[in-house]
Amino acid sequence: MTSTDTREQTAPDRAPVVLGSLILVAGVANINLAVANVALPDIGKAFDASSTQLNLVAVGYSLGLAASVLYLGALGDRHGRKRMLLYGMALSIPASIVAGIAPDIYTLMGARVVGGLAAGLAFPTTLAMITALWSGPGRTKAIAAWSAFGGAISALGPVMSGGLLEVFHWNAVFLVTLPLAVLALVLAWKLVPKDTGDERAVVDNLGGVLSVLLVGALVLAINFVPLDGSRTKVIVLGAIALLAGIGFVWRQLRVRVPLFDLRVARRRTFWVAAVGGIIVFGTLMGAMFIGQQYLQNVLGYSTLEAGATILPAALAMIVVAPQSAKLVEARGSRFTLLVGYFWIVAGLALAVLTWHREAHAWQVIVVYLLVGMGVGFAGTPASRSLTGSVPVERAGMASGMSDLQRDLGGAIMQSMLGAILTAGYAKALTQTIQSSPDADHVSQQAADALTKSFSSAEVLAQRYPQYSAQIIDAARDAFVHGDSRAYAAAIGVVVAGAVLVALCYPNAEKERAAMRAYAGERLSG
Repeated sequence: MTSTDTREQTAPDRAPVVLGSLILVAGVANINLAVANVALPDIGKAFDASSTQLNLVAVGYSLGLAASVLYLGALGDRHGRKRMLLYGMALSIPASIVAGIAPDIYTLMGARVVGGLAAGLAFPTTLAMITALWSGPGRTKAIAAWSAFGGAISALGPVMSGGLLEVFHWNAVFLVTLPLAVLALVLAWKLVPKDTGDERAVVDNLGGVLSVLLVGALVLAINFVPLDGSRTKVIVLGAIALLAGIGFVWRQLRVRVPLFDLRVARRRTFWVAAVGGIIVFGTLMGAMFIGQQYLQNVLGYSTLEAGATILPAALAMIVVAPQSAKLVEARGSRFTLLVGYFWIVAGLALAVLTWHREAHAWQVIVVYLLVGMGVGFAGTPASRSLTGSVPVERAGMASGMSDLQRDLGGAIMQSMLGAILTAGYAKALTQTIQSSPDADHVSQQAADALTKSFSSAEVLAQRYPQYSAQIIDAARDAFVHGDSRAYAAAIGVVVAGAVLVALCYPNAEKERAAMRAYAGERLSG
């Protein structure tokens, strides 16, 4: 047997329980990522929050996670991946508690960002350790399980949150992961193999700071775009993101040991898969973000019913992921990614066509089922291509980028779709007010409250019960208008991603040859 064959059999002792522990850690991060969505209507009422503030509550966790994963993944390579994993799980506990007792919307936003930073410590470690401990077809299967169960656990977050909201206030959704976080912390401490890091690894701290500024400023700028009077803020944040991006690239091209090796990143198996993954996972998060509000605000679903609609997506991801792993081995990553994109576009198109004021339950279920199938097919090749494109010594970079696919994708797509939804809702409602025979009797204060958010419209309807039906009907029509525009934009993004993959990602034969060459690499310098 050759050394290559031997390498293909590499796996840790007690591999199933080690993998299960890593998946649980990833699951805690994924649940925290998703729990806020189903509670947004209740949070909006509790704090009379604007649509932009609700967007920031939803995206705050992704923001903290996306901004930190590259830097913290590199720190894990240097100081020990298990150590970073334990630190992250430990920090997630107080972050969840503060979010659960937040007295105002700004404290809640801050706690969500800190929770994302905690996940940034732990989440990259899970895939980095899979990459380091498994190889060959076993690694592909482990990544498929990690991707499928991580995504499915994420999808269970809204169900648990919805059940809690039937009994408790919105605060409870941020406390639901506390017992799971404690269990994950104990299991990781006991079962995950110990590592001390690589003392030879050099961390580019300046590059890390620039990457945090780049992602943070970009995501915030997108969120503030639809907000009146925020033009200066958007320009400043956009300039910070641009300068940080230029500085980051300049630094990575000149530092001896880069945080993000652009020589590796320019490989087509890396950068195309990275962009493709950002689109895939971002679309899932964006669909869940808007969908939960649509189901409660427009269709009148209870929190539990709205959360339960995610289950078909979770089931589809679990069922499809093993088939995705087989398809990657048989037909290559490009073909498998395109299959995933096809099902995502089908789901989004059905949402645009059927998610109106009177959508049926089966139409909601089928949309989530199709999107879940698409993510199940595309998630495995997107993550596997990244980890297979780098030397094992740079597993932190690959896992950080794989996590960045999800988190930056989620942050950007949620922010973009949320901004489109906010702008579409406000525009449609403004036009409704202006065209109304009673427009002269609507004060500017009332108009501002109506267009601020759906939750604000509900508060206004309670204040003026004689006009409640008209206010809610107008708000629902406006929300559907913004919702359809957001999903149409998502379709355009996914189609562009599919074209990119079809034209730029190597075919199966070239991909296998490239992966064999990359597997034998070692870092130089």
